[in-house]
Amino acid sequence: MARKKSKPKTKKATTTTLPKFTFSNKQKIIFGSLLMLLSIAFLMAFVSYFFTWQQDQSILSEFSNRNAEAKNWLSKFGASISHLFIYKGFGITAIVIPVLMFITGGFYFLNLEKKKLYNRWFWGILIILWFSILLGFFAQQEPLLGGVIGYELNDFLQSYIGKLGIVLLLTFTFVIYAVTRWGATPEKVLNFFKSAKKDLASELASKKPSSNNEDVGENTDTEPADTDEDNEIAGTTSIVNDTKASEISDVDIENSFEVKLAKDDAPVATAKPEPATASSDELQIQVEKVEEEKEETDILSDRLVKDFGEFDPKLDLSHYKFPTLELLKDYGGNTGITINQEELEENKNTIVRTLKDYKIEISQIKATIGPTVTLYEIVPSAGVRISKIKNLEDDIALSLAALGIRIIAPIPGKGTIGIEVPNKNPSIVSMRSVIASSRYQKAEMELPIAFGKNVSNETFVVDLAKMPHLLMAGATGQGKSVGLNAILTSLLYKKHPAEIKFVLVDPKKVELTLFNKIERHFLAKLPDSEDAIITDNTKVINTLNSLCIEMDNRYELLKNAMVRNIKEYNAKFKARKLNPNDGHKFLPYIVLVVDEFADLIMTAGKEVETPIARLAQLARAIGIHLIIATQRPSVNVITGIIKANFPARVAFRVTSKIDSRTILDSPGADQLIGRGDMLYTQGNDIVRLQCAFVDTPEVEKITDYIGSQRAYPEALLLPEYVGEDSGTGIDVDISDRDKLFNEAAEVIVTAQQGSASLLQRKLKLGYNRAGRIIDQLEAAGIVGPFEGSKARQVLVPDIVSLQELLENEQNNN
Repeated sequence: MARKKSKPKTKKATTTTLPKFTFSNKQKIIFGSLLMLLSIAFLMAFVSYFFTWQQDQSILSEFSNRNAEAKNWLSKFGASISHLFIYKGFGITAIVIPVLMFITGGFYFLNLEKKKLYNRWFWGILIILWFSILLGFFAQQEPLLGGVIGYELNDFLQSYIGKLGIVLLLTFTFVIYAVTRWGATPEKVLNFFKSAKKDLASELASKKPSSNNEDVGENTDTEPADTDEDNEIAGTTSIVNDTKASEISDVDIENSFEVKLAKDDAPVATAKPEPATASSDELQIQVEKVEEEKEETDILSDRLVKDFGEFDPKLDLSHYKFPTLELLKDYGGNTGITINQEELEENKNTIVRTLKDYKIEISQIKATIGPTVTLYEIVPSAGVRISKIKNLEDDIALSLAALGIRIIAPIPGKGTIGIEVPNKNPSIVSMRSVIASSRYQKAEMELPIAFGKNVSNETFVVDLAKMPHLLMAGATGQGKSVGLNAILTSLLYKKHPAEIKFVLVDPKKVELTLFNKIERHFLAKLPDSEDAIITDNTKVINTLNSLCIEMDNRYELLKNAMVRNIKEYNAKFKARKLNPNDGHKFLPYIVLVVDEFADLIMTAGKEVETPIARLAQLARAIGIHLIIATQRPSVNVITGIIKANFPARVAFRVTSKIDSRTILDSPGADQLIGRGDMLYTQGNDIVRLQCAFVDTPEVEKITDYIGSQRAYPEALLLPEYVGEDSGTGIDVDISDRDKLFNEAAEVIVTAQQGSASLLQRKLKLGYNRAGRIIDQLEAAGIVGPFEGSKARQVLVPDIVSLQELLENEQNNN
């Protein structure tokens, strides 16, 4: 019975994935432009037809005669098509048809959402029919107004419901349209007429001042002013007389107001009688708009924005052109997913039979076909333990003769158990198809990354700015380098050179060399470095510490700008609310990419791990993001400090479950099939993806395209970092002192505070260099010895004494 129930359900699941015909972007542009031009031709023909239709009646039957001439602007074609739509069609209202055609062409040309287009056609056709019937009703003897269709519909309806019925039917359909499209309600209609009545009354009152003055005189004679003190204390002053109570009832409650007075205070000003108090409808309340007082900087920024517009960081490379899709390879039919019905049936029967052999009954099974694997979702019968199915992973793999299957028990968010089975003929997920997808093109993200496609064959796009750092691992040859190229390609297709910079670390020296061509567009490097792509481990340490200095500098800018992250800071800078003379500037995102992290850990150890951990902990808010890849995800490479700050992980195929648990905190990566098959997690669910394939020639075309354009004078220069070799130990020898020794001594003496953190802030130094300068100051007798958590004592009282001390040292040496 289980097989009979499951058979039709698998067919239903597979038939839902049949390919659908869709227009490509080029076809949409061609089709849209054709419709718009054709609609303009129709409109010209229709307008001309109203003047020439009587003269062109005789040639309608001679369309094939080339000697016959028509007076229509579009000759015989215009006369024939106008006669069809206007005379034999809907009359004058047929002019709506070219308007709808033009809108349709615009939707296809601009690749807009089609749901709004269907809505316009629906209401447009209803308007054509309604006006055709209306004009046919009033002008039955003139077919040009309502057309043959309007005439025939009127004739048909009159024979059943009569003329009065047609009037009621047209009225009812108009009410439907007004309520549905305009949101008309009885309250809105009454308020409209009331406001019109008030406007008319105010205009009449302004034209009759003499009568109003007489009314005022009568009122002042018959009704003296109320001077009772108790009424003032009660807190309200009435505006109109008691005799006008019936008129006050028409005034909106929300617009009424009262004036309150304190008991012991006299009113500040007494209101004089107005010359026109004939009715409450004539009273006009003037509300004075009180604007919030702006600061001087806000006023200046508003004036600058008004005069010059917002600051545009892209202005230096305003003619920069983003890479085109033609640079990426189109794999043609290999990118589509083919449904092998026989394979689906065979795998389904094998799964059901294997589970039945172990006395596990299932009530439902469904298949979802992906580019690399097919997900079979099963619903076990009541009373079956999930752990029992999970333990049969190897047995099911043996029965299916598959390279490796993965059981998800249960699937998060669903009441099913998933069995992922590799396809016998996997499909290639090209980078072109991923970049061209609407999910990537319409992604409203700061740093969108298109990894590839999931099991449901949907493009998977994530935001690097929200990760905020990414850790990649996988055995040799399983797709890490291709994954890095896919990430870099995704960012190059979406971001301008002014918005993002890359710091590329390539210990292999061959993987990222192609990106040298875009050095002056997208790369950042140290000031004294010749190559932007870092291959020497010593320069890697200097670069990481330089990024830490850049991080501290950016946080200082954010603190001075009183914002919390780089997005708010750049928005404020674009609005010209930050002064560049104070050191403020537009901050691009910086993405650090390390291709082989294990090699750095082996050669440098803590010198690399410390700045990496510091950047991972603090650099998110200021726009520095890390992407680290390694082929050996062991615990001595990916330490606990690094894992804690890298919530987003990507695992390609690894060799053991231990490595899988190290990178993902769960097994599964050891059962992948390789060649771009990967698992992605951001701290919650694990998603299986097929990484998009971008080959080396494609990357070369992209970098050549970008590199051939106008660039910045040089790559973005990171802050200067002087390594340990440039500093000295605790030595009083002047020649061995740091070159910033004198400046640091002045800072310490001026502040009368001997601490390394002070030098870091004032001189923008790293911690190690600042500590060595403090040791040199101690040896020179400027600061005292180390006192634990307290700052060192400054032994020199002022700058004059410091200069004398330094001069004596030079004279003695």
